[in-house]
Amino acid sequence: MPGLLISVRFHDGRYHGSADWPPSPARLFQALVAGAACGESLPADAVEAFQWLEGLDAPAIAAPSAYAGQGFKNFVPNNDLDAMGGDPARINEIRAGKIVRPRTFDATAPLLYAWTFEHSVGAERQSRTVCKIVSNLYQLGRGVDMAWAQGEVFEESETNARLREQGGILWRPNKGGDSVTLACPHPGSLASLMKRFKKTRERFTRVGKGARASQLFSQAPKPDFGQVPYNSPPVFLLFDIKKADAFAPQRVERVVALAEQVRDLATQRLRRSNWKRDNPKREDCIEKVFIGRDSREADKAQRIRITPLPSIGHAQTERSVRRVLVTVPPDCPITTGDVAWAFSGLALDFDSTTGDVRDDGAALVPADDRTMLAHYGIQDRASARLWRTVSPAALPERAARRRIDPHRMCEEAKDGAERVREHAAAEWEVRQALRHAGIDTSVQAIRVQREPFDAKGRRAESFATSSRFSKERLWHIEIAFARRVSGPLLIGDGRYLGLGLMAPVRRIEGVFPFAIADGLTDQAEPLGLARALRRAVMARVQDKIGERATLPRFFTGHAADGAPSRSGRHEHLAFVFDAPRKRLLIIAPHILERREASKGERENLRTLEGALEDLRELRAGAAGRLSLLPCPVEIEDNPLFARSSRWESLTPYRVTRHAKLSHAAAALETDLLAECRRAGFPRPQIEIAKTFAKPGAGLFGLVTLRYRTAVAGPILLGRDRHFGGGLFVPAG
Repeated sequence: MPGLLISVRFHDGRYHGSADWPPSPARLFQALVAGAACGESLPADAVEAFQWLEGLDAPAIAAPSAYAGQGFKNFVPNNDLDAMGGDPARINEIRAGKIVRPRTFDATAPLLYAWTFEHSVGAERQSRTVCKIVSNLYQLGRGVDMAWAQGEVFEESETNARLREQGGILWRPNKGGDSVTLACPHPGSLASLMKRFKKTRERFTRVGKGARASQLFSQAPKPDFGQVPYNSPPVFLLFDIKKADAFAPQRVERVVALAEQVRDLATQRLRRSNWKRDNPKREDCIEKVFIGRDSREADKAQRIRITPLPSIGHAQTERSVRRVLVTVPPDCPITTGDVAWAFSGLALDFDSTTGDVRDDGAALVPADDRTMLAHYGIQDRASARLWRTVSPAALPERAARRRIDPHRMCEEAKDGAERVREHAAAEWEVRQALRHAGIDTSVQAIRVQREPFDAKGRRAESFATSSRFSKERLWHIEIAFARRVSGPLLIGDGRYLGLGLMAPVRRIEGVFPFAIADGLTDQAEPLGLARALRRAVMARVQDKIGERATLPRFFTGHAADGAPSRSGRHEHLAFVFDAPRKRLLIIAPHILERREASKGERENLRTLEGALEDLRELRAGAAGRLSLLPCPVEIEDNPLFARSSRWESLTPYRVTRHAKLSHAAAALETDLLAECRRAGFPRPQIEIAKTFAKPGAGLFGLVTLRYRTAVAGPILLGRDRHFGGGLFVPAG
């Protein structure tokens, strides 16, 4: 299907149009009409082209992020000159203040408007005419919003690619829903504009004769545009699988079969109801919306999605299915109420060796408790950048692993090179699967494997027995996005049947881990590497807040006068090099002090997160030129954050004050006990393995701490604690 793409560029990165952002398609339509007009008339071919354009469905829009700029007050007449006796000399007495607040945005990024149309000779001719008209555009918005535009015709796939590459916010029209509405041209819009133009020229008419003559003002009619909702959210219907008043858990490996059985039962109920009898053509609607049979690419936006939800949220939770989520898109031609009725109260019987359920059966009951949705990032404001599959994704055959005959395991074993090729092919298909699922956020890292990511999960191949997908096509996937993404997230060929269901990996607010992918040399020294990271972070934050702004103590560890912070508390960031796992970590002070972040710290953390968003390289002198990736590991899996009763030094502990005692070990123990007390740790039993001194630096030691009960990390103690010194890990 061809697509008409109009790209608009502004001379300045400011837009003064009232209310709407992005500029509505109706504004663009008006601007095109104004640019095409020759005096007081439109050329015949332009009229025909505009009538064709207004008959198309509302366009998709890609626009850069815009922010409210500095406002100013402009004094203008309030159209009440009659109150001053009609004397123009007194117009200053009726001026009213009007606030003008332009929106600011990146002027280098174009606004894109994309219409799709059915291929025909006439449509091709009209689209070419529109492209010629577009070059006459000279402003969009108010008179000061100077702009120019270009029109192009592509295939739909190329048009969608251009929309994604724009890098801004993508706005798609919906046929229903409750969201932002934008004015769009529809049949009759051009005629209304032409009528408005004519009536505007006739606003003042002379009434009466002679001395009694007067001017009569009549307002021109408003143009006729339709209001189209954009980016309306889907509706999420959650049902519990219950018998009596208890859950009837189902095996997680059977998510596809369960989704198909539930779908077929709901379809049968809707077919037998009066909903279909009222209009026989609705049979095709049921097929497309519930099953997806004979549907085109454009019909996917109308199709409901049935997702059995495995129970997650705790490491010990058994991954069985107790709930079914039905997602109703805003474009669905069947109302949400009718969809809810089709599923509510469905009796689940099955078995037939063994399709499960039975044991007196179960039913779908509308859920009262919807907290499980938050574990999948649904209707949860706390979106995430790292996501992992709970049920494996079904990738295309191109990403299938080579099957090994179980009786010839040794002869057909894969070497390392083949495994690398298989993983590379799967990672490529994951990117395509994200595109097909409509997820446009750029990806930083992808990991694929057959094994689950949590202890209670199931291997990928176990989901193949009850589905039409071969086990070689099933992969567990981990994706690190460049920006936060909200759920639900389902990818792959089985996403309408519960496969490819992903859950966000929750991280502790205030810990920013990076994996060192490449470039680390043997000369890397932990404290030197931590200091290099600190310098890079301060430079990036300074760039974000402005070079004239003063860096807060939170980032520098220094007071406003440049003196080091010596309060004895953790008031600034700690930078840690975790050598065994080749990771760099930035840890906020509230994590080290085991408390909630203050309001000021949360603001600084938001600034820090923005500054680190595209950190991919660290030049660390002798340690090397390091390639960094956001660490694809949960903080809870990191031993630095584990609980243990026995901790040992990973980096040497440096005393804060050298006590005047006869033995170095005694001085170190005294200082370490004081540090533990100041940090709020219980009194440990200390075993000193080694002490040593460095000229000009003081006393150091390698130590083991023993506690009566398990203590949670991280443990950073001593004078170098903000640079990864005095770092402890669980023993063993």
